[in-house]
Amino acid sequence: MPRILVIDDDPAISELVAVNLEMAGYDVSQAEDGIKGQALAIQIQPDLILLDLMLPRVDGFTVCQRLRRDERTAEIPVVMLTALSQTQDKVEGFNAGADDYLTKPFEIEEMLARVRALLRRTDRIPQAAKHSEILNYGALTLVPERFEAIWFGQTVKLTHLEFELLHCLLQRHGQTVSPSDILKEVWGYDPDDDIETIRVHIRHLRTKLEPDPRHPRYIKTVYGAGYCLELPSEEQSSDNNSGIPTSAVLPEKAPN
Repeated sequence: MPRILVIDDDPAISELVAVNLEMAGYDVSQAEDGIKGQALAIQIQPDLILLDLMLPRVDGFTVCQRLRRDERTAEIPVVMLTALSQTQDKVEGFNAGADDYLTKPFEIEEMLARVRALLRRTDRIPQAAKHSEILNYGALTLVPERFEAIWFGQTVKLTHLEFELLHCLLQRHGQTVSPSDILKEVWGYDPDDDIETIRVHIRHLRTKLEPDPRHPRYIKTVYGAGYCLELPSEEQSSDNNSGIPTSAVLPEKAPN
């Protein structure tokens, strides 16, 4: 039975969420502030965390960042629950390490759908090698067991979402993939009008894989249509040593 941790300081919302999760077959734990929530996450190692942003003591953005920096909790999927609905709030949430973002007030069925999709996705990624899917082309090889990419001979650590987004683009390398197809395949739910979720993670991937993320050579935006992964062939990769991205060798040197 998957275990879910709900971190929310509003007792009514926390209890409503917990009761519905339990009715859906999940084991639920609750915490009412950021410090207790982080401590409980380390203690029980949940399969997923529902995290409010406006928390006492330590806010949800900070909690998420701390969870991502701690190797004991770094891989736990996080869905942010918040009344903050502006695009910049969502960007900040994803930059803090969230996997999904649900704006209050929300429908219980939507929350359950997001939870199911996220649990299904994080369970499915290590199984990718069992299917007849493309895992390497030219300079890029994906390693599902470790959520890594071998990129021009260098190992690049990816988050769950970055891995699945790159995997989605790799299946159609050289073709434009629409935002709606990306949302369906990577996030596991029907598309909406907000594609900022995709933009944030595309930027993260470019920071790790592109020589100059501001002028991408490999992960290209096709304006009005989507994104395209253009990879050099094996022959081009071996002949073009200057194409090795410095961001893959030194991933901590992100652009200002």
